[in-house]
Amino acid sequence: MTFTSPLLDAHTAELYRSLVTAGVGRVADRIASVDRPFTGIAPDRLAEEVAAVDLDRPLGDATAALDELEHLYLRDAVYFHHPRYLAHLNCPVAIPALLGEAVLSAVNSSLDTWDQSAGGTLIERRLIEWTAQRLGLGPAADGVFTSGGTQSNLQALLLAREEACARTALPLPAPEEARAGTALPLPAREEARAEAARPLPAPEEACADPARLRVFASACGHFSVVKAARLLGLGEDAVVAVPCDRDRRMRPSALARELDRCRRQGLVPMAVVATAGTTDFGSIDPLPEIAELCAAAGAWLHVDAAYGCGLLVSRRRHLLDGIERADSVTVDYHKSFFQPVSSSAVLVRDRAALRHVTYHADYLNPARSAARGIPNQVDKSLQTTRRFDALKLWLTLRMMGAGGVGELFDAVIDLAAEAWALLNADARFEVVVRPRLSTVVFRYAPPGVSAGALDRANLHAAAALSASGAAAVATTVVDGRHHLKFTLLNPRTTTGDIAAVLDLLAGHARAYLGDDLAHAS
Repeated sequence: MTFTSPLLDAHTAELYRSLVTAGVGRVADRIASVDRPFTGIAPDRLAEEVAAVDLDRPLGDATAALDELEHLYLRDAVYFHHPRYLAHLNCPVAIPALLGEAVLSAVNSSLDTWDQSAGGTLIERRLIEWTAQRLGLGPAADGVFTSGGTQSNLQALLLAREEACARTALPLPAPEEARAGTALPLPAREEARAEAARPLPAPEEACADPARLRVFASACGHFSVVKAARLLGLGEDAVVAVPCDRDRRMRPSALARELDRCRRQGLVPMAVVATAGTTDFGSIDPLPEIAELCAAAGAWLHVDAAYGCGLLVSRRRHLLDGIERADSVTVDYHKSFFQPVSSSAVLVRDRAALRHVTYHADYLNPARSAARGIPNQVDKSLQTTRRFDALKLWLTLRMMGAGGVGELFDAVIDLAAEAWALLNADARFEVVVRPRLSTVVFRYAPPGVSAGALDRANLHAAAALSASGAAAVATTVVDGRHHLKFTLLNPRTTTGDIAAVLDLLAGHARAYLGDDLAHAS
């Protein structure tokens, strides 16, 4: 198949059809035939093969290019659809979403302005409205699709910073009852707030000294919160890590103490970031209690539900109770909605807050467009040029329905409970917490072996398993010690797969420990 014309248009539509069909055929054949999630190839070996390609000498032939791609990419790709891929928050993808990916890539709409997208703009807006309704954010809610949770968290904290700078009264301390996680009756709460009120520096003064701003986040929360604080020019101590309980959930009593300390030190509680589905443990912070403390302190409440957003369509929706009180929410459809990367959004309770990212460029989205009611998504986005990623979710919902997506997420949550039961009954392993969502953190830990040796053995087991290609698991650190992690997002994974992977891990760790294990026994 000779590649004669470089651009898709009316003259090359048939070439496009045949070329994409050939590419899809290669991928489908590979997906159908892979017997392991990874080949285990080492980075240096694959780097040599890629480096040997002369990009100044095109192949000119589609078949030759696809043959080369098989060798450089498809052969050694990490296949998330395989039932023994158990490592990160990567999901097998819904086929309707892949159809959407093909359509949006070919049409190539840019979602920054109406005159570049038309119907794409309205479809994205409808999906934001639907998600806001599922969250319960109210009629003034709005939002925009993003590249992922990191960008969503950044935008949410930018809005929180600007809102903090605009306030004219210091946040008020949480009353003693609220610190214990119990809401005061409204009159008593208002009286406590009034007694503690004192003036805040003028908005420009607070913004001129960003070191005064504080963000409170779970010690088990996502690193993107710290990253966002740095990007926003906040001080080194801006992010306060709030301790967690034994289930790895933010402790409301600890948050209350930190908010009170903030007030007493004359600092500004810019935001509290609660997590609905931590990356390691899937833990969900106690949202109602945290929302109460935020209301008492005058702090912006952001909920990072990048992982847990699948609960919105699950039979476990009640686990997100309290999220409706958030000022902003992050959702990653490319995690628990089984969408291809990227598909994410940030939503806000009050669309007026999005004004903080609005800039009217004369050539693109002049102010007169907003005055005329023209829907330009760039008015509420950090990005300008932006893909029509919403189409993937749209086709998924139109073909499968929300209930179909929710059943998939419920299935992997059920599977995680079964994995926990296997681990809890296996004397070779220690499991950290009972899973709330679909991650399970554990450690190979036979008795009589030093903690340091076990650290090394668990790291070795994960690396050896990856190198073999037989399965993939993740590693993490819990209380200073190295652990292993299953992230279960494939409904086709079985308890048999999990038991087999546990045996493989134990075998690699046991072989590594060798004499140490013999002496211990």
